[in-house]
Amino acid sequence: MTFASLNLSPAIVSAVTDMGYTEPTPIQTQSIPLILAGKDLLAGAQTGTGKTAAFALPLIERLSQAPATGPGRPIRALILSPTRELAAQIEENIRAYAKNLDLKSTVIFGGVGMTPQISRVSKGVDILVATPGRLLDLHGQGHLRLDQVEYLVLDEADRMLDMGFIHDVRKVLAVLPADKQSLLFSATFSEEIKQLAKGLLKSPEYIQVTPPNTTVQRISQVICPVGRKQKKPALLNIISSRNWNQVLVFTRTKFGANNVAEYLNQNGISAMALHGNKSQTARTQALSKFKSGELRVLVATDIAARGIDIDELPHVVNYEIPNVPEDYVHRIGRTGRAGAEGHAISLVCKDEEGFMMEIERFTKQDIPVEAMPEFGPEPDEVAEPIAMGRQTLWGGAGKPPSRDVMQAAAKAARREMMDRMQTRNKPKASRTQTATKGAEGASAHADHSSGQEDAGSYSNDGNGKPQRRNRFRAGRNNRPQRQGQPGGEGNQPGNAGGNQGRAQGKPAQRQGADKAKQQQGGGARSRDPLLRADAHLGTQTGMSLAPAYRGDASRQPDPMRTSVDSMAQRGRRNNGGGNRNKPRGGQGGISPLQHSGMHGSGKGGNRY
Repeated sequence: MTFASLNLSPAIVSAVTDMGYTEPTPIQTQSIPLILAGKDLLAGAQTGTGKTAAFALPLIERLSQAPATGPGRPIRALILSPTRELAAQIEENIRAYAKNLDLKSTVIFGGVGMTPQISRVSKGVDILVATPGRLLDLHGQGHLRLDQVEYLVLDEADRMLDMGFIHDVRKVLAVLPADKQSLLFSATFSEEIKQLAKGLLKSPEYIQVTPPNTTVQRISQVICPVGRKQKKPALLNIISSRNWNQVLVFTRTKFGANNVAEYLNQNGISAMALHGNKSQTARTQALSKFKSGELRVLVATDIAARGIDIDELPHVVNYEIPNVPEDYVHRIGRTGRAGAEGHAISLVCKDEEGFMMEIERFTKQDIPVEAMPEFGPEPDEVAEPIAMGRQTLWGGAGKPPSRDVMQAAAKAARREMMDRMQTRNKPKASRTQTATKGAEGASAHADHSSGQEDAGSYSNDGNGKPQRRNRFRAGRNNRPQRQGQPGGEGNQPGNAGGNQGRAQGKPAQRQGADKAKQQQGGGARSRDPLLRADAHLGTQTGMSLAPAYRGDASRQPDPMRTSVDSMAQRGRRNNGGGNRNKPRGGQGGISPLQHSGMHGSGKGGNRY
């Protein structure tokens, strides 16, 4: 079958031929005739199946055959995308498809200035590609109208739900005309997707180009059991020994992406991180270098990688296993595109065996295991909880540990987050100050280890009752008093040191109260960045956790260790995890991954 046989105009056929398209993919063969016939569509298609052309080509055809009536050039087709990168990629393809036609398109998304986008929209566009948030912003400010939209496309609807955009999507749907053609594309179909489709689509046609909840079979998938501390060396070995280029590596967190990219660069592998905290300029630069081959490895989080569209991406490595099976489908769907063979390797430690089992059940396949003896887990290594943001997940193969252990892991994770924030907000000291503080710290540590009480750990409330103070504020009473400025006498005894001149600073009464607070062990809360961070901790859900510290004097974070590891080092692990056949609280026993050939013959227990 050819594109001409799908009733597309010669102008469109010529454009796709120039792009190197020779024959339509299965999703294009099935979708294009239905969309040209005006049907609503619910399509199940994975990344790399050609779904962008499946909805874009027939939309361009219909728009070109029926020009808009009335003044101006109103928005007639709206395409919603979950990420900036994917939105930009879709609009770029649309411009290429419609290059021989009198149609205009543009893209709007957050993270960049509004003014250029407002300017382009105000000139009139036929097709608008947008992320939901920026679309609502410009619509709410009156910069664009959506009352003449004839076609709506929700691309990667499952990812929109995962990213929490469902409320924004519903707000967009509320301002669109009821009489329109709607198309919904998704790689997976959860109950939420089905409910969204039920409210949006009218008598839709259903297309599933691959079996439900399965991965692309042409992708070579391998599980490599590794130790918790051996993931980075194993990743470096895989890339170097196989001489891989254009490798997409996935992590669960932004901090993990930065950490892995830094490690690879230090070991001679060019790498950059891609995640939501990066500026749009940095993200665009990273993608450009990766596509051109200038960058060898791109380390990305699941959300950031949604916009990556490379025709022949050969290699994907799951450095950390996703706790949501659908994310695995999206990840490896980045490789093996357009009929090319792809490779996907998953580095699985004992903490993630349960996640991998769920993925195999979800995809209805047994993924082969490839042993890497030199990077395998330690003989006594058992599964431990995974600290992820404000959550503590259990991904081991056995039953989860007791609630006390999980709560202790969450507490340790929160403590380490505060440690990172304290370090980040602390001003850099001079070399002399650093040496002095190091000596004081060593002396304090010696006093503490010998059983002496930490003088900065307790304060008195004025009634003779010692109160536990925040450990981050120990020693604040010893800070030198801030020097005053000449120009007037303070009118409180507590301000005898003088912040003179009421017009230049705080009132003297308030300063005296602040000083009195400090003398009682409190201190001005508004001045302490740690306390401000503590008060707003609930809003910092984007923060990723720092790993435990190494045991050396440098106190540098060890990215291979989680907060749960530091908890275990302090002796608070409740011996959770291990094999599912062991009772709760036991030592665990042999994990399934130890039967992969690294520590045994593979007989007994689980498959890996």
